[in-house]
Amino acid sequence: MLNCLPTLTSFIIFGRDVAKIPCFRNSFLYGISGGIGIGLLTFLGTSRTHLSTHVGFGSFFCGTIAYWMACRYQWSARRFEQQQLREAMRRQAMYEGTEKERELDLKSA
Repeated sequence: MLNCLPTLTSFIIFGRDVAKIPCFRNSFLYGISGGIGIGLLTFLGTSRTHLSTHVGFGSFFCGTIAYWMACRYQWSARRFEQQQLREAMRRQAMYEGTEKERELDLKSA
């Protein structure tokens, strides 16, 4: 009965599970959809398959890289803020009920 559960397979590249990399999925989804859309519009506008294929792949590549960089920058900034907040909360818990806490409260007010 327990063996009836479906097993989730993961896609591993260079020993790393791709599903656990932040921003990976969204970057590729936006890149693929942008590449298909721009490639299709180029084909409808020019009717040249070779050109539209190149434009579509180029827009896929550029869109993926651009979204990846923006997403990772935001992710890094959020992570840095979380680390600062975690450290401040740790210090607050350590100083709670001491004279140092009163000094910090007076300085911040």
